[in-house]
This record gives sequence, structure tokens and C-alpha cells, in this order.
Amino acid sequence: MRRSVFNEDHDAFRAMIRDFIAKEVTPHYADWEKQGRVPRSLYRSLGELGVFGIAVPEEYGGAGITDFKYQAVIREEVAAAGVGFGAEAVHTCLVLPYLLEFGSEEQKKRWLPGFMSGETMTAIAMTEPGTGSDLAGIATRARLSDDGTHYVLDGAKTFITGGAQADLILVVARTSPYDPDDRRAGLSILCVDTKSEGFAVGRTLDKIGLKAQDTAELSFTDVRVPVENLLGEEGEGFSYLTHNLVVERLGVVLTGYAQALAAIAFAKDYVEQRHVFGKPVAAFQNTKFVLAECAAETEAAVAFADRCLELHATGELTPADAAKAKLFCTEVAARVIDKCLQLHGGYGYMLEYPIARLYADIRVSRIYAGTSEVMKTIIAKDLGL
Repeated sequence: MRRSVFNEDHDAFRAMIRDFIAKEVTPHYADWEKQGRVPRSLYRSLGELGVFGIAVPEEYGGAGITDFKYQAVIREEVAAAGVGFGAEAVHTCLVLPYLLEFGSEEQKKRWLPGFMSGETMTAIAMTEPGTGSDLAGIATRARLSDDGTHYVLDGAKTFITGGAQADLILVVARTSPYDPDDRRAGLSILCVDTKSEGFAVGRTLDKIGLKAQDTAELSFTDVRVPVENLLGEEGEGFSYLTHNLVVERLGVVLTGYAQALAAIAFAKDYVEQRHVFGKPVAAFQNTKFVLAECAAETEAAVAFADRCLELHATGELTPADAAKAKLFCTEVAARVIDKCLQLHGGYGYMLEYPIARLYADIRVSRIYAGTSEVMKTIIAKDLGL
């Protein structure tokens, strides 16, 4: 089905990203997976390429392009090559919207130059060992000093993507006592310089997939955070977090359909080359039927995602719509990738084949940015249930 969401500018950007991946990423990716992270030089290269500055307003040195379709291009090309850009998506799709929407002029001028160049990599720390999806249960605390010049931050975070390499981390902390009658009150976002005394990176977690994307445990022990590093207003953290969920989930939607498309391409290439019983695997009716099913489901996911991109461009993408898209596209991707791995037979279980990497990588998409169960709850509420 012909897509109409991309134009010539997107096509030129796609060619640039594809060439960059072929030259700078694919030859080294297996080593990066073994290391458990991409090199910092990759982020600087992406900065030089202009990837980190696409959505940054021109007055701060960026391109000032709010079109999220460029993110779709990146997700598609990364998936098609069977690689990843480390924590790049967190940097651009999660953290940047917070800085642009809630950051002061002084903060933007202070942080955005390094953000765009890749010299200042960012992460966001919400999840705690005991909270998971229950952000209202955050226990990390920040106490304002007696002289009002800084906060003293104490607590721990886990599952923080990019946390081991970040230079600036947006930390969600409780700045006023817990109120059982209003659990969402009293949360604030503090921007923590990782060179601060008392900050520590704990374990870099060993995950099933996304092996080249560092995910870490973080701890904060009497970390002094200047009041100038408070993002937005004190006590408004929970509303800020919900404000950005639509974009965060849209990013996962893009990854979902992109990886499903890639899986079909990998499987088609494999079954055309692999011979059994004297003929290509592609010649068997089962192979044709399975790939036909995958193509039909993925086409529906792509159409859904494209519509979401259009709605996002006009500011009409609702939280419920984003939840529906995330639920549908990630579930489709999981089914499609599983079927495509099966077509590879035993080789599909070998990590030297990109389908195995996709199989492991896609699993977390039904967990992060809100589990599938949370998505169903949001959709049910939108139905009035």
C-alpha cells in the first residue's frame, strides 16, 4: 500500500541515515553488543549529522522541525539494518520534549548546545525498584536546603536507559511529604549533573535484548542539586510526566511497526535462499501463507501509525489513541517477528541472524512506556468503562 506521510525531504534524510548506518554502525555493532553499550563517539557523530537538533528551535541552534516523521525514518532504517543507536531515542524522544516544554530560557541556553552536539547525553529516571508503573509511589526524595539554594537528593532508580553514559539525568523525586489522599502530588523533576558528589551508577543490567543500549541502576546519596536545575515548577512533576506520554508511546509505535517490516524482509530473503527437500523454503505453501499473514497485519499497523503521525502533527493525537496504537503495533510486531523467526528454523535462534536480535529486542516494547495492561486500562476508561 502506497504511503503518503513522507516527502522528498524525508527521503533525503532516509538516504543519509541509511548511509551512516552502513558505514558507521553495522561494521561495529556486534562489538558494541558485547560491550553492552555504544561508544560515546557514536553520539557525537549523530550530533554532527544533526539528528539531535532536528526538533530544537532555531533560536537555540537547531533545525526547528517539529515533524515527528523524521523519527519514523530513523526507526525504520535502524530496524531494517538490524542495529540500534544506543540511547539515542531516549535522548531525543523522551528528554528533549521535557526540556523544550518546561525548561527555562536559562536552562535551554545552558543545556541545548551540548544536547545537540552529543557532548551532553541525557536520560530520565522515573522507575524505582518498588514502583514500576506506579509513578505515584515514587519514594526518591529531595529536600530543599535551609538557605534555599539547592535540593538534597536521596534515593534509587532502576531500568534507566542510557543511565550509565548520561551527563544530565532528569530525576523524578518527591519534594513534599507523601499524601495518601493525593498520591500524585508533591513530585518534581530535578536535572542532575552526573558528576555530582553522591551520584553513582550501580549495575549495568544484563537484558534479554537491546544489548548495545546501556540500562542501569542509579543511586543518589545526599546529592546537591542547585535550585536552578529544577525543571518547571516544584510539585508539578506528575502532570509533566503524563504530558509527554503521548510522544513517548508514539515513539514505541514507530519502533514496533518498523521492526515488523524488517522481520518480514529478513524472513523473505532467508526463505528465498534456503533450500530444503530440493526447493526453496519460499516455494512451500505454508511459507507463503505465513508471510502473507505477516504482511497483512503489518500493513494495518503501518496505516495506524501513519494516521497517528498525522494526528500528532496537528496536535490531535489523544492519550487514548496513542495507547491503542502502542497496544496494537507492539502486539502485532511480537506476533510477526515470532512467525518470521519460525521460518528461519534453527538458524532463527542464532544471534548471528538479525531476526534473533529483533525477537529479543521487541519483547520490552509491551512493557516500557506503559505495559500492554496499562494501555488496555486507558482504552477502557476512554470507552467509559
